[in-house]
Amino acid sequence: MHPVLDRQYFMSRSGFVEKAFGKCNVAKQELTNCLHESRLAKERDQILMKRKKTKEFELKRKKLEEEEYGKNAYLKKVVELEYEKSKAAH
Repeated sequence: MHPVLDRQYFMSRSGFVEKAFGKCNVAKQELTNCLHESRLAKERDQILMKRKKTKEFELKRKKLEEEEYGKNAYLKKVVELEYEKSKAAH
């Protein structure tokens, strides 16, 4: 078992007077801090994984767009210009 949890278990078995005078407060705070740090570490890992997935997705999207419209979306710009010309002609 984790040392903080061992202390918390020991404190839960102590008497009322010890609890009333705050003998267990340190163990409770350590447990709270430990759980908080664990949660933050997990969230940081999730954020890093999400950023990695987003970056991979953006690279795939750019590659597909480049295959479709050429480098720097040249064909897309040409098509948009032609569309604007035909729209203005009407």
